[in-house]
Amino acid sequence: SIQNLTVRYTGQNNDALHDISFDFENAKMTAIIGPNGAGKSTLLKAVLGLIPIQSGSIHFYGEDLNKIRKNIAYVPQRANIDWNFPISVKEVVQQGLFSELKFTDIFTPKRHKELALQALAKVGIENMSDRQISKLSGGQQQRMFLARALVQNINNYNKQLYILDEPFTGVDATTEKVIVDILKHLTNEGHSVIAVHHNLATVPDYFDNVALINTNLIAHGSVKQVYTDEAISRTYIPLNNKSEPQKRSS
Repeated sequence: SIQNLTVRYTGQNNDALHDISFDFENAKMTAIIGPNGAGKSTLLKAVLGLIPIQSGSIHFYGEDLNKIRKNIAYVPQRANIDWNFPISVKEVVQQGLFSELKFTDIFTPKRHKELALQALAKVGIENMSDRQISKLSGGQQQRMFLARALVQNINNYNKQLYILDEPFTGVDATTEKVIVDILKHLTNEGHSVIAVHHNLATVPDYFDNVALINTNLIAHGSVKQVYTDEAISRTYIPLNNKSEPQKRSS
């Protein structure tokens, strides 16, 4: 639940997000849609407490972030990752289990390694577990991060929230289908998914709900009710009147 959220970066005169209020529906896939610079990634970072906010409040299932953090898994944009860092695919996935480590653990528990391999199997790249992360294709890298998100749910929390920043950017069609199928399976199990998405044509096929953003909240609700040509035009045209928004299928 987001109430009156405003974010302004240091040194900027304008708000990155201005007075945004809406609730995400539980056990649904929600798309965050908007043009470049509209504040989509900023919204996710504000929700996750990664950047300061000017004003407003954010709650998860009625709780503050610090009380519910274990129930949240985040998949960042691939462009923000140092792919030359000397770490293997399996070690990245095991990062999703850091909160389960005990103070006395000197080495990674065997169980964590097994859980990481199980998560990699779910996304179809268990045979790449020992590769350095730069040796993966774009689609394989995104599958790795999805596996890291999946492995966080080892305690079978009743309400798990998956937040993804452009999970389909730069991936092949096969990987996109794998990711969509996994996310839909998660919502069928009662978990919730929020994803920044850029392909307007696939929104009706992939998502249950949508939030259209361009600094302000333009519209939000079920895809069937609010994802209209008029709402899309209001979302995209104010930012750049020189170009029309992407066309979507009817």
